[in-house]
Amino acid sequence: MANKPNLITKGRYELKFRGNECLNCSHPLDISDKYCPNCSQANSTKKLTLKDFFDEFFSNLINYDSKLLKTLYALLVKPGTITKDYINGKRIAYTNPFRFLLSLAFIYILLFTYDNNLYNLDDLGLEDKIEKTGPLSYGFNDEEASKDSTNIKEQTEEVLNQLDSLNNLEKIPIPGIQSIDSLQTIIGQGIQKEASKDSFMLANPRKYLENIQAKNTGGLGERMEFFFTFLQKDSIKTFEEAKEKYGANTSWRNRITFNGSKSSLKAIAQPGTYLNNTIAKLPLVIFFFLPIFTIFIWMVYIRKKYTYTDHLIFSFHNQSLLFILLILSLVIDAIFNTASMGIFFLIFSFYLYKSMRRFYGQGRVKTIVKYLFLNTMFAFLAMFAIILLFTGSVFTY
Repeated sequence: MANKPNLITKGRYELKFRGNECLNCSHPLDISDKYCPNCSQANSTKKLTLKDFFDEFFSNLINYDSKLLKTLYALLVKPGTITKDYINGKRIAYTNPFRFLLSLAFIYILLFTYDNNLYNLDDLGLEDKIEKTGPLSYGFNDEEASKDSTNIKEQTEEVLNQLDSLNNLEKIPIPGIQSIDSLQTIIGQGIQKEASKDSFMLANPRKYLENIQAKNTGGLGERMEFFFTFLQKDSIKTFEEAKEKYGANTSWRNRITFNGSKSSLKAIAQPGTYLNNTIAKLPLVIFFFLPIFTIFIWMVYIRKKYTYTDHLIFSFHNQSLLFILLILSLVIDAIFNTASMGIFFLIFSFYLYKSMRRFYGQGRVKTIVKYLFLNTMFAFLAMFAIILLFTGSVFTY
């Protein structure tokens, strides 16, 4: 007689609590079904008790810990192997690569923001040092800054005097010397024009903004200069106040430049908070950055029988290892008061090479060439992503 499967289990999974229909998706079930084959919910009609709830919670936790340990071991000891296993269907033993990467990114950011001194930058009082006498004037009212300005002025006058003396040497044929007067005239006219514009802005801001708005196209720099100036000078708080006081229309150009100017002032006043908030958006950047970088991996290995998703999983696993190393670096630096990040970056560089060789199965020369190309593209895209991140943070801070 064939051995029948053991149907008796403890708790809410006992046979007496089995149903003939899934309570979640209404899929028909057999009494032998411990779980619904359609949605994977447990086949149990028993009401949840606190004991059942905690038993299930700790069971899932232990199961996740087991997957986590296997994932960490495979990542640290066998570069490239975990990706091969995952795309070949051996997924139940490992954590989801995308979820795992995001978890590591959040842990790293929490540790980084907790253990840095960026918030001390808020105490510098940069906002109080910005001159409020002119548009976008980033001069600081410090004694050293005044000395620098005086030195620059003296040096400029000295250079202009030298140019005048050279211009008087008519007997020495120096090509282009006759154009010095024209150059000085152009510079002087430019300075006068800029000063006139600034004076007009301060004397009649409503008319100045009206002239900018009449252009219809462009003028983003001028609008941001205008709002930046009067956010400092008149301490307006909202776009509605700018509409009422200066006649600003509700165009998207005015709104985006007003918000950008307001956020810029806030970032200057609280640079530490701004940097921490920007760094906190790193997981979101990774979410958009890695899929774009994976396109280059797919192009480099286009002859390999891997799909775009396979390459993406490879990227997720390698970036996960990078975050693990960065987390270790933060912990070591905090305990031993050292700087170990450079060493861990070197370890990751070697790891990435081994991972590419093992996963894609190509020789040393091909792997090194592709390794250098992909790392160059990664650096370029990372720099571009960081610029976008900090620029976007200025307008949304």
